[in-house]
Amino acid sequence: MDIRVKCTDEEPEALEQEIPARRQRLLQFTNCRLVRGHRIIHEDLWVRDGRIVNPEPVFFDERAKAHCRIDCGGAIVAPGYIDLQINGGYGVDFSHDTETIEEGVAMVARGLVKSGVTSFCPTLVTSPSDSYHTILPRIPAEVSRGAGILGIHVEGPFINPQKKGAHPEHCIQTIDKGLSTLKETYGSLDRIKIITLAPEKVTDPEVIGQLVERGITVALGHSMASLSDGEGAVQQGATLITHLFNAMLPFHHRDPGLVGLLASDAVPHGRTVYFGIISDGVHTHPAALRIAYRTHPQGLILVTDAISALGLEEGVHHIGQLPLEVKQGKAFIAGTETLCGSIAPMDECVRIFQKATDCSVVYAIEAATLHPAQCLGIEQQKGTLDFGSDADFILLDDQLRVLSTWIAGVCVHRTAK
Repeated sequence: MDIRVKCTDEEPEALEQEIPARRQRLLQFTNCRLVRGHRIIHEDLWVRDGRIVNPEPVFFDERAKAHCRIDCGGAIVAPGYIDLQINGGYGVDFSHDTETIEEGVAMVARGLVKSGVTSFCPTLVTSPSDSYHTILPRIPAEVSRGAGILGIHVEGPFINPQKKGAHPEHCIQTIDKGLSTLKETYGSLDRIKIITLAPEKVTDPEVIGQLVERGITVALGHSMASLSDGEGAVQQGATLITHLFNAMLPFHHRDPGLVGLLASDAVPHGRTVYFGIISDGVHTHPAALRIAYRTHPQGLILVTDAISALGLEEGVHHIGQLPLEVKQGKAFIAGTETLCGSIAPMDECVRIFQKATDCSVVYAIEAATLHPAQCLGIEQQKGTLDFGSDADFILLDDQLRVLSTWIAGVCVHRTAK
């Protein structure tokens, strides 16, 4: 699928240089199939000022024509992928590289666009308090020509040590003084978008509602919680489960634990419980992917849970305070057989999920676009190709391989032919 560009003025040398970021510049993407309204439609995509626009008033009221027409060669045009849980990549560990965090986040943001990710939440695993105080204020709010930063996901330290996974046990804490504990631990809550905690480790359940009132999504994970514990947290405002099936009690028919929230009748009416799931071919068996998909499809969110070894060769690296080893396509805590994160990029996770579940192409894409946007309450700006939304989108071939990535209507990556 070849992408061709024709503009009314100069002919640029490359697609990335072809469309300068000028105000009021109207772009028309033709010969494409849009993922819109839960289906694939044959329609042009119009972009101006970094947003997707309705062409009707452009035609009939403004009588304007496109400054540039981009022939997409029959490609699928989908919203850009959104990753709510990623610990690093390309040799960068967000929880460990405290002295170079700005450069590290920028490197990852620019790398992620290659796999179609246009927005993400840098994720910090359980760390000492002074690490949070150092790192959180220094994570950049935006990166030029890189995936957008939606806010920070702090995965810990308020988790259960019995389900610590790759989190250092000596750094784990309990919320015993309400919001004061969180402020003392993190230094500030201003940049935080998601907090993963173990509900059974929260002594004051009102803390969850107080976090939600601040616009923070509360996720449940790394937990020994019963279903009742999880339902109580959801009734207080929790809306997300962190990497379903991993670092939680296994499903049991007498007490299904956090997994049971997918079918609970105690979830408040009108509220959706979302759950991240890692479809990297390692963390979650294909049958488990199918169970989750068939049980609660509207809440399923694909996450990578990627670590610093994403994009690197086999060898020893690190995740937070712990060394890790990549071998045979998997990442382990060094010297053990404990999995500690994924090294599969988001586009690969989408392909694996679609094949494992035999879901529609549209659903597989929405699990990495619309659903995470809905979870964070940003679906008016991200996760769709609706009129007025941000022009963050990707071009895909029929095998769901990324051809190019666009952020605010600007091409930030194009796969080499």
